[in-house]
Amino acid sequence: MALFTYSRLSHLLRISGNKVSVIRTGTEIKPGPACCVQLIRCQRSMDSKALQERQKQQMAKGLPRQKPITGVKQVIVVASGKGGVGKSTTAVNLALGILANNPLKSVGLLDADVYGPSIPKLMNLKGNPELNDDNLMIPLINYGVPCMSMGFLVDDVAPIVWRGLMVMSAIEKLLRQVDWGSLDYLVVDMPPGTGDVQLSISQNIPVAGAVIVSTPQDIALLDARRGAEMFKKVNVPVLGLVQNMSVFQCPNCNHQTHIFGSDGARQLADTLGVKLLGDVPLHLNIREMSDRGKPVVVSSPDSPEAEAYRKVASAVVQRLEEVNT
Repeated sequence: MALFTYSRLSHLLRISGNKVSVIRTGTEIKPGPACCVQLIRCQRSMDSKALQERQKQQMAKGLPRQKPITGVKQVIVVASGKGGVGKSTTAVNLALGILANNPLKSVGLLDADVYGPSIPKLMNLKGNPELNDDNLMIPLINYGVPCMSMGFLVDDVAPIVWRGLMVMSAIEKLLRQVDWGSLDYLVVDMPPGTGDVQLSISQNIPVAGAVIVSTPQDIALLDARRGAEMFKKVNVPVLGLVQNMSVFQCPNCNHQTHIFGSDGARQLADTLGVKLLGDVPLHLNIREMSDRGKPVVVSSPDSPEAEAYRKVASAVVQRLEEVNT
């Protein structure tokens, strides 16, 4: 569908470029350099507005209709403008944090990072999903959270060398051909960046809201802002920002160091007019437990770092209630 949209848009641009706009006025325009410049500017302005309107109409026709995922009430996407900011770890602990805050809620986890799936490692899951009687894949479950990932369908070390259309087809299968049962929330771990996968998911399913993860570092915040602006353009509510790796506390002397800067995500949230959902520290326990497939929310539930994730989860649920009302 993305290729179809791009080709039609390119065709539209070529047609528009070949058309000449005619400006009619009730007064006679006297020849001269100033009049010519004014006429050219007026023509360009009208051409630009007409082109934008045609593009808008054409894009609206080419977009797929959003169809909810069977059994899923609300979809939360966790995204970042760049990799290496702890997005997948945040997505996992967000899902577990929602469940820890309210065990009556059902939460699922979808790994949409086709090229670099992390959920199998973080959730300590291996194996291939079985099929039910309707030929739908049955998610693998750990810590009470059903999970689906491309990592369940390929070998651990096998590279996924696919072009865009194959990736879109894989995403469609992960969305539509999975028996999620009945879920209150489906947390989607998005790939980094603002590419085809983000657009495909945003345009094909109704997304309740997006959570943007970033470190306080300036270079990470630049990409985080691009990610937030992308979701706004596709009419997905930005629930807020999570400031990850906000501070490091020395385990020996308890001295705190802002390795990646201080309050950068908070300032960006103010600039974008969104909420800062919480701060997550840079802590050795988070890294060690993640590598072992034991997320800190379930392995160290009484720790300050687990409490930070539960606060983020609480803020996300609150923002969803605000958006829905």
